[in-house]
This record gives sequence, C-alpha cells and structure tokens, in this order.
Amino acid sequence: MNSMIIGKYVPGNSLIHRLDPRTKLLLMFIYVFIVFLANNEWTYGVLTSFTCVLLFLSRIPPSFMIKGLKPVLWVIVFTFLLHVLLTKEGDVVFQWLGIEVYDKAIQQGAFISLRFLLLIVVTTLVTLTTTPIEVTDGMESLLSPLKKWGIPVHELALMMSISLRFIPTLMEETEKIMKAQMARGVDFSSGPLSERMKAMTALLVPLFISAFKRAEELAVAMEVRGYRGGNGRTKWRELTWRRIDTAFMLLLGLLAVLLWLLRS
Repeated sequence: MNSMIIGKYVPGNSLIHRLDPRTKLLLMFIYVFIVFLANNEWTYGVLTSFTCVLLFLSRIPPSFMIKGLKPVLWVIVFTFLLHVLLTKEGDVVFQWLGIEVYDKAIQQGAFISLRFLLLIVVTTLVTLTTTPIEVTDGMESLLSPLKKWGIPVHELALMMSISLRFIPTLMEETEKIMKAQMARGVDFSSGPLSERMKAMTALLVPLFISAFKRAEELAVAMEVRGYRGGNGRTKWRELTWRRIDTAFMLLLGLLAVLLWLLRS
C-alpha cells in the first residue's frame, strides 16, 4: 500500500508542473468525456499516444507510475475477465468445461480495461504534478460562478482537495493497523468468509478512529492559524492563464475532433 500514488504530489519543474492548475483540472474533466469517443484500435491508439506524451512531458518515471498503479491493477484485470466471460458476440476462440470465450468479448474487454487504465493514469498525473494549494485555488476559480447562488465555493474546493490528499495517508494508516493486528494474531487472508469479515472489524474500527482523529487535528490546526473561511481571504500566488495553457486546451480540442473522425 505504500506504493499508492493517487493523491500524492511529486515536486518538479516540468511543463505539466508549470501549467495553470485550472488547465490541468479542465484537461482531466474533459478527458473523462473524450475517452468515451474511442471505440476501435485507431482511436485507442491515439488516446494512448496522447497519454504517453503527457507522461513524458511531466517527467514522471514510467516505472514510478506503474509501481504506483499496482494496487488498482486487480480492478482492471477483473473488468477484463468480466467482459470476456459475459459477452457473447463474435466467433468462439476458446471453449472449456462449458465456458466459451468469443473474439469480440476479448476485444471489448481489452478496450474497456485500457479505457479504465488511461483514466486512472491521467487523473493520477494531475495529482502528481499539482500541489494541494493549487488544486484548491484551481477548483475555486472554476466553480466561482456558483457563488451567485450562495454556494460556498471556497469551502467546497478545500474539502475536495483535502479529501483527495487524504487517500495516501489513509492507505498508509491502513497498512500500519493491518500489520499491528497481524502481529496480535489476526488473520485477514485465510479461513471462512465469515471469519475474515469479523477480522476486518479489527481493521476498520481503528481506521475510522484514526481518520476522525486526523480530521480533528486538521480542524484545530486550521483554526489556530486563523482560518475563517474564504470571505476576505487573499492569495499569495495569483493564477495566471498563459499561452501554453491555451495551446493545451486547443490540443485537447483537436484530440476530440480526431477521435470523432476515426470512430467506427
């Protein structure tokens, strides 16, 4: 679990690091919709190439990214197997003990799994190259029109940013508690399902207590530092939209047009 990188920030001075946080957040949100335009080998090839270019420009080592995504790879594998076993389209390529595997099922499973992987990579890349303060400022700026309806935009953006950054912290805390309980004789990996569910109680209860304790400590720390919400607050670093940000948004638009033209 220590290899979990979703929610972490890696300091750097790459082109992706220097982008305006609003650009990266917009890129992530728009990419979620663009990825659904892909439905054949050509479109997925273009999407994969675009994602690899982003990874190269961020200067995040591919080995670091692969290692960090290991905790979620089982979800991708499960998604692939689910499509392979449940989809009944195309020609049968494998048959064993009444189980039939079709070529269209393999293709669809590979496409859906790749789509899921690309979404995770891009989302993770945004958190790896954007500080918590930048995420908060970017979200607040993008959601600022909602202030007209009385929505506490600053508090909402801060809450989302803190929640995102708590992911690696909670994962590390989970591993520590699990090792402590295993040292006391608790078995999480063997035995009947009912016994393992009872063993999970020894993990979840301390984890919830620890999470509430950390939340309380964070609230006290913010209050001591004079935090009273977003009203009247000024920023040390103002967000600046530059030409490179416009270029990235245009590139994303071109990607969407290209995927639309290459769709089956």
